[in-house]
Amino acid sequence: MKSILLRKIRWMIILFVVVLALSGITAFPVYSELKWIIDNKIFDQGSDMGMWLNKVWTGVSETHGKYPFLFYGYDWLAFAHLMIALAFIGPYRDPVKNRWIIEWAILCCICIIPLAFIAGTARGIPRFHILIDCSFALIGIIPLLVTRRWILQLKKVYLLS
Repeated sequence: MKSILLRKIRWMIILFVVVLALSGITAFPVYSELKWIIDNKIFDQGSDMGMWLNKVWTGVSETHGKYPFLFYGYDWLAFAHLMIALAFIGPYRDPVKNRWIIEWAILCCICIIPLAFIAGTARGIPRFHILIDCSFALIGIIPLLVTRRWILQLKKVYLLS
């Protein structure tokens, strides 16, 4: 029972870390990613998403041309995702002792929602994009809650043995 729980916990942590790292890494090439999406007409130009991405692309391309140093902030955003992912080494090694990292991550997911609505609204982000950002919280919290439940079960197994 103990080894099965430990294996499930570790696999869930690996999944979460990979997705977290990938979401951060995508911030590095924001200019080339958006250029590719626009050049390949991935979204219908007349749709809400197409019009929004064209507006974003205009801002990114003009900023890139005039003030490329501002993209250094995207580099730090990507770096932060990678460093946060490293924090999960603790619960991977000893889930019971480092359960607080999983609980902290759950709180982070919860905090995404008010931040997205407050900052998104203040910055003029369309509602559908705010909801996309909130979906990261809702999707991310699921494996974290499952992992936390398994860790609590593992803690009981340790106490009984």
